[in-house]
Amino acid sequence: MILGDLGAEVIKVERPGAGDDTRAWGPPFVGTESAYFLSVNRNKKSIAVNLKDPKGVKVIKELASACDILVENYVPGKLGEMGLGYEDINKTAPHIVYCSITGYGQTGVMSQRAGYDSIAAAVSGLMHITGPQDGDPVRPGVAMTDLATGLFAHGAIMAGLLRRQKTGKGLHIDCNLLSSQEFGRFPFILCRAMVVVEKAEA
Repeated sequence: MILGDLGAEVIKVERPGAGDDTRAWGPPFVGTESAYFLSVNRNKKSIAVNLKDPKGVKVIKELASACDILVENYVPGKLGEMGLGYEDINKTAPHIVYCSITGYGQTGVMSQRAGYDSIAAAVSGLMHITGPQDGDPVRPGVAMTDLATGLFAHGAIMAGLLRRQKTGKGLHIDCNLLSSQEFGRFPFILCRAMVVVEKAEA
């Protein structure tokens, strides 16, 4: 969305038929589409492609060859099974800045879990520090984990484009919800640790 705001031509790939689930997230609706979908997909073009069909895989590879950036949010390894993982795309489009956005990263014991804002907020401890001091964990009113990860991904992509300008080569960017939330909580963790140290020394 931000790249589109900055002038990039963004092509959103949706599944044939119903398309993106968020088209139906409402009310409110504008015509037949949710206001949410329209707001976060502004400046984007949409195409429907069946990624499980070899013809669809060919379409994506042809698009990648003509594009600068590919952003995906599948569970690690899923696109590779379809022939659209970073290694596959890199063969036909070595210039591509390939950004993967997942719940928990490309490796590790949690990597195969789907990523959701609220779960990452709970696992990271964000809910613990939100709400009354002695109360139950509280979910923030805005999807802060999703938003933060999108912002980190945007910055990483811009840096990737600069790197490609210098080297002529693309790269694979790994962004995930949990890491974004942990990074955002770091100042709080540091301050909390200092308070504990001060109490211990008192």
